[in-house]
Amino acid sequence: MDKDTFSVYVERIDPTTGEVLLEQHEWPGERIYPSKGYRPVSAAYPSDENGRRIYEGDHLTLEFPYEPIVGLGYTVGTGMLPGGYNAFVDCRYRVTQVKEIPGKIPASGWVFDECAGDICPQLIGWQDSVSHYAPLPLQYGYFTPDLEHAKRAFTALDSNYGDEWPHDFPEKLPLVIWLHGMGEGATVPRMSYTGNKVVAVSSDNIQRKLGGAAYVLAPMCPTYWMNSGAENDQDISELTNEKSMYTEALKALIDEFLDLHPDIDRDRVYIGGCSNGGFMTMRMLKSYPDFFAAAYPVCEALRPSDFTEEDIRKLKHLPMWFTQAENDPIVPPDGLVLPLVRRLKAAGAENVHVSLFERIVDQSGRAKLPNGQPMEYMGHFSWIHTFNDDCVCDLDGTRVMHEGRPVTLWRWLGKQRKKHSDQ
Repeated sequence: MDKDTFSVYVERIDPTTGEVLLEQHEWPGERIYPSKGYRPVSAAYPSDENGRRIYEGDHLTLEFPYEPIVGLGYTVGTGMLPGGYNAFVDCRYRVTQVKEIPGKIPASGWVFDECAGDICPQLIGWQDSVSHYAPLPLQYGYFTPDLEHAKRAFTALDSNYGDEWPHDFPEKLPLVIWLHGMGEGATVPRMSYTGNKVVAVSSDNIQRKLGGAAYVLAPMCPTYWMNSGAENDQDISELTNEKSMYTEALKALIDEFLDLHPDIDRDRVYIGGCSNGGFMTMRMLKSYPDFFAAAYPVCEALRPSDFTEEDIRKLKHLPMWFTQAENDPIVPPDGLVLPLVRRLKAAGAENVHVSLFERIVDQSGRAKLPNGQPMEYMGHFSWIHTFNDDCVCDLDGTRVMHEGRPVTLWRWLGKQRKKHSDQ
């Protein structure tokens, strides 16, 4: 068999209507294009039941291009639910054999059009649950590391660090909290950690950079974090103020999660999030300035004028690493993160960093345009650089350093520990 043996047709089904999903080719834009068509096959081979290539076997695996410009592979429909929230869609495939597979009895005429289930290795270790805070329980997803696997993966830090940087496997593990953006609200917790590649934090690469292993907590709110709870929550004054109806409920969820997992190091609780979640990250820091060990806000949306001088005084000692793009059309950095950082530094903040990208352009070499150039994303999507661990430079263009060594955002985060008043 080869990549020309099968023809692959797919239709993406709207979860609300059961019909083929209509989508826009430009964002924002009118939904007039049916999301259906033929997917090119880039490779085909015999495999085991998990898709691993073998010389001969009872299963076939087809590989498809999966890039931002190949929308037919997406299992998420953007802005599908009321309020503009995203939803999972049903991708219905029909795989038709169009070329004979040679053999003593040649194989021909195969058609596969029923799905027996999904395999997603990136979701191993992830589960969903709900908090027990009676006034406002919140659903959440969370990752529990497999310690035996983590210890095998954690053989050493990068070789250029040598043996000078101690890297014993920790007895207690850090907790990384991620707060989703506007689109990932609603009712399915899995959306909060699959929508923007949050599962990268549970990968061996980032887990090792965090110190060997880490829990990951991805709370989900049923609307959006900036929701003040007002009756007219779409009023501009409500959308742009510092209030959130979820502040106490989120803190209760975090406290409950810590109680359920006594092997978490309470001196290494890190919080971050993008856009709406970046707003909520800063909202939580304002309300609980002594609780977290560090923060990593991405395109955060809390106005600097909402930080009092007392807030600045309490937060100037907290390690923070902001990520943003200069051409962000949703939350411009000149009006939000940069004035806040200037105030923090003027107050004496030393461990506060900003990775400010001119544009959001793929640095992995995997996402390319048809002409071979790197894919450029909308300027708001700076979380792409966060989860690809592209954040290495500070606002002045120099490498961020820790103990005399250059670090990426995730390695820096894993080194932060809450300082107590007697330290």
